[in-house]
Amino acid sequence: MRTFASIEELAGAVGETLGPGPWFPIDQSRVALFADATDDHQWIHLDQERAAAGPYGGTIAHGFLTLSLLPALVGSLYRVQGVRMGVNYGLNRVRFPAPVRVGTSIRVVATIDQVSPFDGGVQLVATATVEDEGGGKPVCVAETVSRLYTAPPR
Repeated sequence: MRTFASIEELAGAVGETLGPGPWFPIDQSRVALFADATDDHQWIHLDQERAAAGPYGGTIAHGFLTLSLLPALVGSLYRVQGVRMGVNYGLNRVRFPAPVRVGTSIRVVATIDQVSPFDGGVQLVATATVEDEGGGKPVCVAETVSRLYTAPPR
């Protein structure tokens, strides 16, 4: 884990790649819980027998499950001292080039693309690239936008 001593140090790291982070397992129970939370019960995620005969040879995680894990995955890469609060502000671009097969693990690398001041803190734009144990294509590439507050939000 990289610790930045200040927002200024973070800003000086634009262009730097952090990671890879630790492996994070994706099991069938996590996929089923996500299906219940989002009401997305497509067979490719849940029906192990049918999915075994499908295009991926087994069940796969929802792309949005992978995306929803970005705060935890990226959170294992760095922290910034002096930040009172960080929030997800949005995404500029997201792609899922390859599936996450259930029973594998994923991890992330992130590149700091931009750090811009705003009243109360900085906005951080980073590109997160999630890979699975099988290598090959990334399973998710997302340009994330976060707001890091050093003062109370207005």
